[in-house]
Amino acid sequence: MQAGTTIFEHMSGLARQHGAINLGQGFPDFGWPDDVLAAGAKAITTGYNQYPPMRGLPELRAAVAAFYARRQGLALDPAQVIVTSGATEALAASIMAVAAPWDEIILFAPAYDAYAPLVHRAGATPVWVALQPPDWQASRDAIAASITSKTRAILFNTPHNPTGAMAGPEMLAAIIGLARAHDLIIISDEVWEEVVIGAAPHVSPLALAPERTIKIGSAGKLLALTGWKVGWVIAEAGLAERVAQVHQFLTFTTPPPLQTAVAAGLALPDAWYDAARARYAVAHDRLAAALTAGGWVLLPTHGSYFVMADLAASGVDLGDRDFCEAAVVDPGVAAIPLSAFNPDGAQTAYVRLCFAKSDAVLDEGAVRLNQARQLTVLRG
Repeated sequence: MQAGTTIFEHMSGLARQHGAINLGQGFPDFGWPDDVLAAGAKAITTGYNQYPPMRGLPELRAAVAAFYARRQGLALDPAQVIVTSGATEALAASIMAVAAPWDEIILFAPAYDAYAPLVHRAGATPVWVALQPPDWQASRDAIAASITSKTRAILFNTPHNPTGAMAGPEMLAAIIGLARAHDLIIISDEVWEEVVIGAAPHVSPLALAPERTIKIGSAGKLLALTGWKVGWVIAEAGLAERVAQVHQFLTFTTPPPLQTAVAAGLALPDAWYDAARARYAVAHDRLAAALTAGGWVLLPTHGSYFVMADLAASGVDLGDRDFCEAAVVDPGVAAIPLSAFNPDGAQTAYVRLCFAKSDAVLDEGAVRLNQARQLTVLRG
């Protein structure tokens, strides 16, 4: 892998090179609402295409507030919403708003690969707390042990990429209690909040600790339009102002036609969102059933587009990176090694698979993964 290339670019490039089924990169190939695409096209040709307000179009900020009132019971003022060019920009603005050089920010490993580089870009230091499989939680004691006089924030992600876990009540309570005790900001990456698998509900710390939480959301994940790169930050007035001060010198604004279309998407009825959630659950179950029948051992998924396969428990005597590099060539299926999400990069026994794919892709992907497992077991 070339220096500076993300694992997603690397594995997707290999998938293209070898004609592999791509269950690696986390983008859906179904589910976007055609009415929202039409609203975007109309907005380009008949709407406003000059600089919008720095904090976002008023209609989108109002739509975000109304969406969360309806879906999560959050009482928000549109003034608390700042529209960003994707959730990654929201993360960057939030991190730079709360951390200065030589400060520390607590991260949980494994973590989405942008977190640590963004902390470093702010001049701060990531301090890692390990999530423990199979449920990928961190204890209060482990989090407390990582806090120093330099700690300024706790950044976490629920539902969680790459593991598909959700922060449970004990972990949420620990994060909130410690943040209050040590005057820390909680940066909560919740882009997968509508992709929930199973009965456990998504719970935002903004509902539990609104005075110190920065909530990050993504239209790309909500509407299955990941390439649009429309996201937002939600926080109380003082925190929102600090984030806005950074945002104005990062991207300043986000394309207004896309903001107009996203506002229309957030106004879709609850039935649309409920059906989308159910469709992801069906896709998860389809892939999980085919892989389990083929001898794979999978860890529980509670949210996100992802399921984790346990190589060792499945009889595969290879590290995650070695398995992924071999499988993308023969029999031709791309997965993502968990090691790419860990700070030390050491090989693990887990690989991440994306189930936000069409039935045909899932079925062929499962066939090839089962072949890859058999090839590995026979070679061993």
